[in-house]
Amino acid sequence: MQKIGKIVVAVAAALSLAACGQKAQPQQTAAPAGPPVPSSNAAPATQSKGRECTADDVKTTGKFGEAPTITIPDDCDPPKKLITKDLSEGTGNGAKAGQALKMNYTVVTWSDKKVLDSSFDSKPFDLNLGAGEVIPGWDQGLVGVKQGGRRMMIIPPDLAYGQGGRGIKPNETLVFVTDAVAVPAA
Repeated sequence: MQKIGKIVVAVAAALSLAACGQKAQPQQTAAPAGPPVPSSNAAPATQSKGRECTADDVKTTGKFGEAPTITIPDDCDPPKKLITKDLSEGTGNGAKAGQALKMNYTVVTWSDKKVLDSSFDSKPFDLNLGAGEVIPGWDQGLVGVKQGGRRMMIIPPDLAYGQGGRGIKPNETLVFVTDAVAVPAA
């Protein structure tokens, strides 16, 4: 009987998502976000620092294949647009929509500067670039990445999780450092 109750709750949740005009996503169809973490129901009110951060304001350490550290500054605001920066170039052709990629990643949340998830201690994440299997920031930000390359992406909420979900606070900016483990030859 308890099992039936859980199924009813799951079906009700899926129907309520459909009623809101959102499609239910199968597991692992959003960008890698890891296990849910506690989050508040509203974004914290923050005072503007007077300028948007650039890719050069966010500091990273580590080489391709090593789990990176990501340091988010305190003296600037999160960018409102997607920012990408190749930390190391890689070789071969750049990734294009429709290609199957294998990526390692670490993600840090802007608001609390904490690592939310990382694949460096497990296995690379598989995705089909441009197929909508991941957040739009990944589908857009990984175009052109080369095998063996390390790319940082600063992804604003509208290209990430918007109003929140999967353990991410509403209106959260995400900073990813990704390693292109496999990019097929075009």
